Amino acid sequence: MRTRSIAFALGLLATGLAVAQPRYDDRYDDRYAPPGGGENVAFAYADVLRASPVYETFRSSEPREECYDERVERRGGDGTGGAVLGAIIGGALGNQVGKGDGRKAATMAGAVIGGTIGHDQATRGDRYAGVERRCRIIDDVRDERRLVGYDVEYRYRGEVYMSRLDFDPGDKLRVRVSVSPAD
Repeated sequence: MRTRSIAFALGLLATGLAVAQPRYDDRYDDRYAPPGGGENVAFAYADVLRASPVYETFRSSEPREECYDERVERRGGDGTGGAVLGAIIGGALGNQVGKGDGRKAATMAGAVIGGTIGHDQATRGDRYAGVERRCRIIDDVRDERRLVGYDVEYRYRGEVYMSRLDFDPGDKLRVRVSVSPAD
């Protein structure tokens, strides 16, 4: 009894599926139906004559840090204190050496010479030689070829057509044929 009811239910289900079949064969698809109804749309296959890949070049730029070591040599200290002290001492010595109007000139010359010697002495021993790390930002530019589609040439009913597709269709291309009265 139970097997008979299962068979009956399966029969009803199969009948319902048969009724739910579309009115048209696989050539009709509601997605492509014109606004007034889809009776004038059919699908067929065209022969592919050629499919050529289409590439585009995309440029991208990515910043990166590049670092390197550089040899440096510097004098330490600014030498200002030594220059001032040297100028005072040189001026005092120049003042002692000169007499009369020559005293002013000797004082000035002693100050200049003393300042120079004092500056040199202050910076002489503080030399620094070594390596310092330097960094800079560099843009890495990269060109990349990407496949963007296929230019497809195909023949349908003796006429040759061309389209750009996102895929390689192979030997046959499914085409949608729509017929409507000419105005």
